[in-house]
Amino acid sequence: MNLNNPQALDQHDKDIINALQGGFPVCERPYLEAAKKLGLSEDDLIKRIEALLNSGALSRFGPLINAERMGGGLTLAALAVNEDDFDRVAELVNAHPQVAHNYEREHEYNMWFVIATETPEQVEQIIKKIELETGLQVLNVPKLEEFFIGLRFDL
Repeated sequence: MNLNNPQALDQHDKDIINALQGGFPVCERPYLEAAKKLGLSEDDLIKRIEALLNSGALSRFGPLINAERMGGGLTLAALAVNEDDFDRVAELVNAHPQVAHNYEREHEYNMWFVIATETPEQVEQIIKKIELETGLQVLNVPKLEEFFIGLRFDL
């Protein structure tokens, strides 16, 4: 299973990924409810999600929480990383539980990631830690305005 090779996923896996991007039931047994809609058993759905996570086909399965509405902090950040040092720096950055969505771009600032914290003040603390650990200056790009684009990856 690999999202870079969608043909490696069977149709049930593709159906799970496509269906659950749009929402997950909020009820006593959400996996059972979702499984019914997919024509699967609850156990099969849980096992397939675990396999997708373990294989790396999915990097994360969980709710998308608006940190700011809950009193937390959120920012987009970037680093200009030497290509030879990219993996080491990515490991340091990703070791912070507050970091998500780390990805590489073709740009001077080639590593981009989101920092989400319990309080707004913690954003700057995490940035400083990353700077100390990596020896690189973090470009902090806080959100000025939010746009909901409904991003989906249909397979």
